[in-house]
Amino acid sequence: MIPLLALIEGEDDPKKCTARKLVRLKLVKLIKSPRGISRGAVVLNPLSERALSRVDRDVALTSGLVVLDCSWKRLEEFPISRRDLRQRALPYLIAANPVNYGHPCTLSSAEAFAAALWIMGEFEQASEVMSKFGWGHSFLTLNLELLNRYAAAADSSTVVEIQKEYIHHPPG
Repeated sequence: MIPLLALIEGEDDPKKCTARKLVRLKLVKLIKSPRGISRGAVVLNPLSERALSRVDRDVALTSGLVVLDCSWKRLEEFPISRRDLRQRALPYLIAANPVNYGHPCTLSSAEAFAAALWIMGEFEQASEVMSKFGWGHSFLTLNLELLNRYAAAADSSTVVEIQKEYIHHPPG
């Protein structure tokens, strides 16, 4: 099981914050500042130049998986410049949360955790995270084909190739 951690800026409605809910349910540990992130942890950052892949699993198992819960507008100024962290971007996926349903690449923190866990082969843990939300099953169902392809990818560059192929030639 991969340790899950969240750094929450508190910019959104606490009642809608999926990271806060996962912290309350003790599935995620709250971190108060970037200094609380373990050395080598995998940090999900959509501005990263490297995509998350199954190659990151071993590091995440020992050092954890971190979600930055802040507004997209503030992400560029978020204080995560530590070189001892593995910053990774999630590949193209569609949100199923009530706020951003159907929008690409605008995942909630819970969806980001679940997607990362799935890609790294932690299918049961990903399903458990999503089971805490009424719409959670929809996220996995909506993205299952892509999630499985990303999970089977050998490395980050293969994940990016799958993403490019999907964006340029979507099914249907």
